[in-house]
Amino acid sequence: MGLFDFVKEAGEKLFRSQDAQVASDAVTNAPNDDAAKAKLDQMNRVAGDAIEAYVNAQGLTVTGLTVTFDGGSGAATVFGVAADQTSKEKVLLCCGNVSGVARVNDMLSVDQSAPEALFYTVVAGDNLSKISKLHYDNPNKYMLIFEANKPMLGHPDRIYPGQMLRIPPP
Repeated sequence: MGLFDFVKEAGEKLFRSQDAQVASDAVTNAPNDDAAKAKLDQMNRVAGDAIEAYVNAQGLTVTGLTVTFDGGSGAATVFGVAADQTSKEKVLLCCGNVSGVARVNDMLSVDQSAPEALFYTVVAGDNLSKISKLHYDNPNKYMLIFEANKPMLGHPDRIYPGQMLRIPPP
């Protein structure tokens, strides 16, 4: 369990994060405005549901999966029980690699624990071979990284700056 930081502007566009920020600002400026609070709660619920649906669409099974979102801070919180460490890490990456999410609060537990993978944030000019060379001293091991990030990655050449990837042990 922990808190993971992500690049808020990078990732899948599942909802309009700027709407949640505007609603959050409205509540901050008028804390007694029940209509603004209700709108913010609804927007946060919709965003949490969209992230949860995205995780499910990736085929990542988590018992009792629940995702909540706070548009004011850009934080997603993930609850449930993953079958293994790899699934847990992929769920965290799914949640964090969404535009509007700045951090993920990991409240997941794991049925079968294993060593954690490293996380790496893609920068401009990166490709999987370059990342593989950096972490494994061998650019030809890029498929390890690609396989470790399926199904979120559909092709080894389709990564983007700000995206966070799992780097499994060699």
